[in-house]
Amino acid sequence: MRFRLAVCLLGLLCVANRANAQDSPENFHVQLGLNWWKPTPEVVVTSGSLATPVDFINTFPIEKERFREFNVVLKASKGQKIRYSRVTFDYDGTVPLPQQIRFQGQTFGVGIPTTADLKWTLTRVGYEWDPFASNGGFVGLVTEVEFNKLNASLTAPSVGLTQTFERTVPVPVIGGIARGYAGKYISFTGEFDALKLNNSVFNVKFYNFDLYATFNAGKNVGFQLGYRRLTANYVVDDDTGDMKLRGAYFGGLIRY
Repeated sequence: MRFRLAVCLLGLLCVANRANAQDSPENFHVQLGLNWWKPTPEVVVTSGSLATPVDFINTFPIEKERFREFNVVLKASKGQKIRYSRVTFDYDGTVPLPQQIRFQGQTFGVGIPTTADLKWTLTRVGYEWDPFASNGGFVGLVTEVEFNKLNASLTAPSVGLTQTFERTVPVPVIGGIARGYAGKYISFTGEFDALKLNNSVFNVKFYNFDLYATFNAGKNVGFQLGYRRLTANYVVDDDTGDMKLRGAYFGGLIRY
């Protein structure tokens, strides 16, 4: 009788654990997310020989904007994920130049009304391996290629000047990620990835720090609140870019 009771209790415990595992937010195949980020930007671009570093944020009346980032996570198997995300930062502003600027071989004189347009598209494609993973969180390694596409232009219609700079810099990075749960449906995640490379072809530094909390309304829906800092510096030929974004964001996700 006692043996039968013990077997029954063990069976009920296994069923309960299996049900909890199935209900866990970590038990998914596809995750789709959308975040809204209003970062504080710092962007300085130099383009061409003998060019002037152009501080797009402090020279032109560019205001903070809110941008949308779309991301996808595909779980191939336990502990293995394919990741994709894309966001475009778009700024513009017009001002009579307080100083002379040389950009792409053209000189924009002091006092000339000039419009700056800046668009930075960041596309991330990567792979995540979580050697330590359970329904209570995970610790993993991340490898990604960050495609930084920068399009910057200066336009002065009164003197007929327009110069456009475009550069795509693919950056392979490596880093780590960790997640833990405070209760069944609230998790905290930290991620950091980076690259520092200096050779005869180009000099590049890339740092990405992301810390966020996820509030899960059950297994399939979640809401996120986080803080992110992104730094991208590069020197290629006669072109230099120094870009920094930092600030809080919020968003939502669905899983199935």
